[in-house]
Amino acid sequence: MSGSTVSERPRRRNAVRRAALGALILLATTFPSLAQNTHHANRIDLVRPDAPALARHGEHAIGVRTIEVTNPNQIDVLKAAAGQEPPRYDRKLTLEVWYPADAGNGQPGAYSGVFLRDGKTQVTLHGRAARDAAPKPAAGGYPLAIISHGYPGNRFLLSHLAENLATKGYVVAAIDHADSTYNDQGKFGSTLINRPLDQLFVLNEMDRLSKQPGHFLSGLVDASRTGLIGYSMGGYGAVITAGAGVTKEAVAYDSGVPAGMLSVHLAGSETHRKLRDERIKAVVAIAPWGMQRGFWNGEGLSAITTPILYVAGSKDDVSGYEKGVRALYAGTVNADRYLLTFENANHNAAAPIPAPVESWKAGEGAASSPFNHYADPVWDSVRMNNIAQHFVTAFLGRYVKNDAELGSHLDVPVERASEAVYAVEKDGKPKPEHTYWKGFASRTAMGLMLERKARGAN
Repeated sequence: MSGSTVSERPRRRNAVRRAALGALILLATTFPSLAQNTHHANRIDLVRPDAPALARHGEHAIGVRTIEVTNPNQIDVLKAAAGQEPPRYDRKLTLEVWYPADAGNGQPGAYSGVFLRDGKTQVTLHGRAARDAAPKPAAGGYPLAIISHGYPGNRFLLSHLAENLATKGYVVAAIDHADSTYNDQGKFGSTLINRPLDQLFVLNEMDRLSKQPGHFLSGLVDASRTGLIGYSMGGYGAVITAGAGVTKEAVAYDSGVPAGMLSVHLAGSETHRKLRDERIKAVVAIAPWGMQRGFWNGEGLSAITTPILYVAGSKDDVSGYEKGVRALYAGTVNADRYLLTFENANHNAAAPIPAPVESWKAGEGAASSPFNHYADPVWDSVRMNNIAQHFVTAFLGRYVKNDAELGSHLDVPVERASEAVYAVEKDGKPKPEHTYWKGFASRTAMGLMLERKARGAN
């Protein structure tokens, strides 16, 4: 007789329940981010099992503090009117500052009240830093990294990278650029003019505060070893700060403010020359905007002598690739320069944190959804973050810390990772034909291209 007896059915139901429970446990252990998101979503410190070697967090526990700084007597771009002397104001900036901390003096906390792209929704991010933890002193101080967001953005947009660098012995200052954040977005002209000015002012302020007795940054920052990291409009600012003055065509660009105001950054002008700062040892420009709109030419780009790492998606339809970031890389002939390409990625390559779970719901399905501000349709955000952490660690290691071992990860034997050969002995020793990228396990560099040229090379 076919079928189960009554006594067998409960056992089968229990077996099904056990199998389902086992599947859930397997999912949670195989994909830990799922388990983490169940209890506290929006982690910015995830490192995938297949991440490259330098993406792993460093040896330092880290702290974080929020500080306010004020740049006095600045031009109020938003209130400027044609034919009139522009008004001035004290420009206030909010900074999030991460730093190495003494272990055990605080529990990793949360970043609350962080605005989404819609400028209305506030979310909580979770990371490794302990709020207001006591700093860990270092002889001579730690090198400085400055992070500059896009338009619009905020100081948390690249917080995954900020925390990661702090664990490796950097003090990191991420800027909320006034008139350019999600909840105070103003005319584009303010961003065009103020972005490099903000970056240099923050460098000066961090240097000043490191010499101010009683301040938590006192003795903590070695501003003579600074790396500048900018994304999108932050990258635009970083290119100008690095030495590339803009063209006359850029000065004439209609940005919603009185014509000609951008002449302060015109190539060859005295005001632009004053932006050059020898304390900046390395620049990372991720998807920098402007080249595709004629903001620079060969003459302007030739003034960059600071080592620079460009990062881009090959399908970037905001900053452009062939006529945008790749053209910047080609024109920066007087500096050591690198171009890291995420093949088929768009404008959000590498920089933004993973899309907060709240952004998945807001504007669901719409092209203007906040989710699309963070995510890429091809690449996983955590994977891109980890790759960025790896290469920024290597790049700043080489040019800011003068660490040859870290810098060696930039010397890939084959530019396009898909053409590299992974061939090692059982003991891990590379075979003669091995050309895979250092720090990447087999198959994990696919989709990437890293080009490099030394200063003076075309």
